Amino acid sequence: MTFILAVSAIALATAPASGQFVASPKVPPPVAAPANAPASKSPINRVRIKRPINPNVVGVAAANRAATQQPQAQGFVNAVQVFPFTDGAIYQVYTAPGAVTDIALQPGESLVAVAAGDTVRWVIGDTTSGTGADKRTHILVKPFASGLATNLVITTDRRSYHAQLTATARTAMAALSWTYPADQLIALRRAAEQAAAAAPVSEGLSLDTLHFNYAISGDQPAWRPLRAFDDGRQTFVEFPASIAVGEAPPFFIIGSSGEAELANYRVRGRFYVIDRIFDVAELRLGTKRQQIVRINRVAESGAARKGKRS
Repeated sequence: MTFILAVSAIALATAPASGQFVASPKVPPPVAAPANAPASKSPINRVRIKRPINPNVVGVAAANRAATQQPQAQGFVNAVQVFPFTDGAIYQVYTAPGAVTDIALQPGESLVAVAAGDTVRWVIGDTTSGTGADKRTHILVKPFASGLATNLVITTDRRSYHAQLTATARTAMAALSWTYPADQLIALRRAAEQAAAAAPVSEGLSLDTLHFNYAISGDQPAWRPLRAFDDGRQTFVEFPASIAVGEAPPFFIIGSSGEAELANYRVRGRFYVIDRIFDVAELRLGTKRQQIVRINRVAESGAARKGKRS
């Protein structure tokens, strides 16, 4: 009996490990979720949808960029940026906190109004310098902080200015002004007209060589000549001063056969200058109701030369 128990004990000790029973670890049961708990959501990839750009807005932005005039190094006179004025242009003005930028208008130009897009964060005022014809208006601008931007519209009795104001951290334009090419051209043209009006009709004229034996007849338009005369080489037809503001009539020379031929002439002030001597000429203007004024050179005997009217 003792032997059998010993053998059984040895058999159990020498049995393979695979034959032994190993208890598995206890796994806790799943915890039920509360009835009112929200259901879990799977992650969603958000896609940003680009809205179409309005082509009209793009066009306005492109036009503004093209019209903007930036300060140029060659445009500075000392610290003053001088722009050539162009109607409809936008002038870029750089400012800075703690600095005043002076926008000077044309001497003699009167300020009507100043308007800005942002009047809360910008200080905008005006003053004048000089007196009389040299009196000049100045628009003074200053931002409260850097990084600001707004536009400025200045209207005067002569033109409108459009400016883009940008506030930088430190750098500011001290002053800016304009030149006015259109005004300069008008002044040059006016001076040329005054010089031409003051110039003699022809060089070398002498009263001793002038002949006033011309008779003027026909209609009575506002442009009817006052007189005609020649110096033996050229013929001069003088008109009233109103010829400068009205329509001028063409000049025709009447030939011996009565046919009208458009003559070569030039205008000097209120004179027609014809580089020849003629016997009969006509000034004609109009189509349906044509106005005709005839100029006859009178013979020494006092009788007008004959000429057929065409």
